[in-house]
Amino acid sequence: MYEYVAKPLLFRFSPDKVHELMVASGHSLQKIRAVRYLARIFLSYESTMLEVKVLGISFKNPLGLSAGLDKDAKLVPMLEAIGFGFAECGSVTFGAYEGNPQPWYTRLPKSKSIIVNSGLRSEGARAVIERVRTYSHQLLADFPLNISIAKTNSVSTNTPAKGITDYISSFELWEKKGYARYYTINISCPNTFGGEPFTNPRDLDQLLGAVDKLRITKPIFVKFPIDKSWSDTRKLLLVCSKHNVQGITFGNLYKDRATVQLKDSFDPSIQGNFSGKPCWEKSNQLLAKTYAEFGDRFVLTGVGGVFTAEDAYTKIKLGATLVEFVTGLIFGGPAVVGQINRQLVELFKKDGFTHVSQAVGVDVKRKANQ
Repeated sequence: MYEYVAKPLLFRFSPDKVHELMVASGHSLQKIRAVRYLARIFLSYESTMLEVKVLGISFKNPLGLSAGLDKDAKLVPMLEAIGFGFAECGSVTFGAYEGNPQPWYTRLPKSKSIIVNSGLRSEGARAVIERVRTYSHQLLADFPLNISIAKTNSVSTNTPAKGITDYISSFELWEKKGYARYYTINISCPNTFGGEPFTNPRDLDQLLGAVDKLRITKPIFVKFPIDKSWSDTRKLLLVCSKHNVQGITFGNLYKDRATVQLKDSFDPSIQGNFSGKPCWEKSNQLLAKTYAEFGDRFVLTGVGGVFTAEDAYTKIKLGATLVEFVTGLIFGGPAVVGQINRQLVELFKKDGFTHVSQAVGVDVKRKANQ
């Protein structure tokens, strides 16, 4: 129904308008208990083979919504109802920011990608926290909420020192009033004032050192760029390994227009970077290399190019304990979440696994033993 009716209709409108409509309608519909009930019945899929327990958190399955769609945590009950195991909301910044000039999104359907140029639009941490506090304790206990924290996109935070102050202000507010189950530090969002200062080892070390002083007991992940070499990525991982960081997420948008592989043409004046399939190869390479060297140190989340159960399974076999996606949801519709979970179980059984944990990193381990 989504593929042949809803999607062709929605794709007649600008993606900015569709995103706004989807968030607004989802936020309203999720308040109706019957809607959530029917979504669970017809869309979600559960199996003990999919259950994940890591870093003291229980997930009903390893699939989560990636950051960028539910920026202000407006859809948490609906995301749980359609079958996600968790959601990464945000990125949330300490201060509010209205975003870059539109358009924020440009579809590249043949390439299974979206050009993203929202520029860290956020209602701000205080507003998002107040919204999250309206959700039931049971929902937040059953559905882990991962809050992506980034520095406010403002000229007032365009130096590393000011950026660190901004990050710390967000963490202090979430720790005092928020209900996040864990955090992701977004150091790699493009198109922002001051660039990406924390994707170099010195500034990242200073940022994480400041976070260490907060003595946060909830797990902390760092979301990495995917446009750096393995040598540079490894240096950043070594910095993270010395601090209160439990997980790494690979990764953010594909940024190199000179090397991006696309099947669509587009106006080159459109600003932004690429989600979806263009991220697939590079994110997988970094994921596998990180698992091979740091798999005992970090829990890994795989993001980038996930549209099918086979895609999710590939990331799991390369070392991902958790898998996030967002472009696949936009192109595939809400039913894709349950479809991936159902088909993951079939893939596990085919390969002789009885639980998702048995599949984590098997391709990397196999290669190392050859």
